[in-house]
Amino acid sequence: MDNLNNRDFDVVIIGGGINGAASAQHLSAAGYSVMLVEKADFASGTSSTSSRLLHCGIRYLVPGSSVFEFVRHPSRFLNGSRMARDAMRCRSQFVNESAERVKSFNLYYPVYQEDPFKPWQVDLAFKFLDWLGPRDVPLDYQRFPVSSVAKTPMLKWLRDQDKLTGVVRFREYVFDWPERIAMDTILDAERLGAEVCNYTAAVAIESLPDKRWRIELEDTRGDQERVSVQGSVLINMAGIWIDQVNQLSSKPVGRKITGTKGSHIVVKLPPECADFGIAAMHREKEPFYCIPWRGLHFFGPTETLFEGNIDDIRPSEEEILWLLEEANYLFPGMGLRRSDILHSWSVVRPLTYDPDQPRGARARILYDLADEGLSNAFTMTAGPIFTHRVAGHEVLQAVEGKIRPSGSPQSLSYAPRIFSGNKNSPSLLGDCDQIRLSDVQHVAQNEHCYTLMDILCRRLGVHWTESMAFDAAQEAAEVAGAELGWNQERVDKEVGDYREYLTRYFLGPF
Repeated sequence: MDNLNNRDFDVVIIGGGINGAASAQHLSAAGYSVMLVEKADFASGTSSTSSRLLHCGIRYLVPGSSVFEFVRHPSRFLNGSRMARDAMRCRSQFVNESAERVKSFNLYYPVYQEDPFKPWQVDLAFKFLDWLGPRDVPLDYQRFPVSSVAKTPMLKWLRDQDKLTGVVRFREYVFDWPERIAMDTILDAERLGAEVCNYTAAVAIESLPDKRWRIELEDTRGDQERVSVQGSVLINMAGIWIDQVNQLSSKPVGRKITGTKGSHIVVKLPPECADFGIAAMHREKEPFYCIPWRGLHFFGPTETLFEGNIDDIRPSEEEILWLLEEANYLFPGMGLRRSDILHSWSVVRPLTYDPDQPRGARARILYDLADEGLSNAFTMTAGPIFTHRVAGHEVLQAVEGKIRPSGSPQSLSYAPRIFSGNKNSPSLLGDCDQIRLSDVQHVAQNEHCYTLMDILCRRLGVHWTESMAFDAAQEAAEVAGAELGWNQERVDKEVGDYREYLTRYFLGPF
């Protein structure tokens, strides 16, 4: 912290999730001096609990309960089309440039007689989506006859097959694990010269007479040390904490965020279902998914307005049972039970506040806060993980309209960071043999780790496996502790904290 005190930057970014990371990367590549601060660990908020989908964007072309919603609200259609276009562009770019971080699968959508959309309308939506985006990563869209359902893995368990009017299939992708996408981006921003600091909270922001900003920072790891830095431009990328950060200023800033909670359950289905997913509608006529991921499947999401403690987001038993009921309604042939659920998780999405949409708008908006008296300040809402590179470029364009960079441009890299540990090292997990003990050493040495959760969750992603590294945590802590100088008491505490985290926020059994 002493090395930060009184430092001066072109841009200070508050929030180390995926969009803060992408902003830091694009700005640093353009020659701006950048500081990125995150009050917890990088990508430990919404980015860590996203849907994992590198979404094609079809969700943005769903108008609601009727196609006439877009007729009554043409601005929603325009926003939806823009978001869908960005999703298709990002899908293309990510698959072409970071293929190691994604996996494709077949996503099926059953169309029922009672659904608000007919098969021909679904065909038309996908033709429009295909027109919006590049063609180099095809959607592989196809509509199948109802007679094929009984012969297709997973689909054979669908409800009310006599009421189906069609089944469509298209190609989707899932991120290997979302936190790693953010970490790759942050580490490249650092390579380009950005100062990146986790466990560093902004506790006060002050607009200076020359339209610059003074930001007071606090070390959140326990010693409460405070320093201050200055920046010409301030970017608030704090996600669901955006309104809290805006309130640190003396100027009144209007509400920007509506938090909507989505909970999910994870189960293990037969191997024949490995590359099959389902997108459907639950009984309240909203999207409901079953997505294959890392040899498991997850169902979700719930979709409820969240007004609780945004620092303590976890699924409730009521939500888990509702998801189980909807899964069994969609797939009565599966016969899932509560004991089949391996774990669960919840996310609160930082959607855009709109008084006409009680659960928030899905339109990504970059606000210029000069309109509310905060010169040279921006904030972004509703930026999903799959459009983060577009978001980073959008932030760069906004900053270019305010100040010139103090340095020279460089080439950014979207290439995934590959662990440089010994590939002959023992595997950390039996159900995830690509992660080795040498990888624990590598990230502990090189990737800003402070806790075992930083290592296992955000850097290595092993908590998203079937075992969640619940038993392997002890060995991982011993290896990490040797690199980070932990004594045995600290090692045992880290193991306990990690297991408590899994128990509290993922609701095993493990």
